Amino acid sequence: MISSMTGFGSFEAEIDSLGRISVELRCTNHKFLECVFRLPDGLLSLEDKLKKEIEAVIKRGKVFCAINIKGEEAQGIFINRKLLKNYLRELNSISAEFKIKDGLTLDSLIRLPGILSLKENKPAGVHIREHLLPLLKRALLELLKTRQKEGKALAGLLRNRSELLKKDLVLIKQRFAFEIKNRLKKICLEERAAFLKSADIAEEIDRLNFHIKNFQQKIAKGGSVGKELDFITQEMQREANTLAAKSFDLIISGRALQMKSQIEKIREQVQNIE
Repeated sequence: MISSMTGFGSFEAEIDSLGRISVELRCTNHKFLECVFRLPDGLLSLEDKLKKEIEAVIKRGKVFCAINIKGEEAQGIFINRKLLKNYLRELNSISAEFKIKDGLTLDSLIRLPGILSLKENKPAGVHIREHLLPLLKRALLELLKTRQKEGKALAGLLRNRSELLKKDLVLIKQRFAFEIKNRLKKICLEERAAFLKSADIAEEIDRLNFHIKNFQQKIAKGGSVGKELDFITQEMQREANTLAAKSFDLIISGRALQMKSQIEKIREQVQNIE
């Protein structure tokens, strides 16, 4: 089975003492495998571990991994007493120096920057890792399912298009055999060798037929064959170009140009395959 490089997968769960953890994966086309992470503060040290998990199941594509942790609401407050003492010392000094009689109130003190804050629940990376990796694996399974589903659709489309190429090639082969006999009857024996050398497209037909069969075999084989299929379509395009250029028959040249257009469409779809 072949897989598309595009897909989406997510999974989330409620973890005691940690809150709700969600993992979201998005994958787009890319020549190689590239992982981009968006992690909460304090979890950057887990990036290499997460990347290895992704690399174990995905070979090509640009993977965006976003992890979000919605912990319990803060249950307490924090007063920075050391900073408060510094504020009071400086404010009392200013009051004495400039003879300011307005007294300091509690309300004005807690409004000073950095004095009052809520206590945050930030789980440590080591503690959360044992819970996070299973969630990532579940999200990866969902991602693989969507990639495989799209890959299955792509495989069917590519098989159909390659069958059309085979039919076109059969028609070209039949047309060439018929036209070459008629043309050889009209030219003298001395000119036949030169004519065959410049106009014979039998070799191009055979090579193109081989590439089409190889292309279909790779699709049937499955796996990470995107790069191989891309190379094969390049070779198919090259043979179709030569075939159209060498042919002395307008019908064959026109059919070869149609094949070129079909191959280009195939190659556009191949760009999506892992």
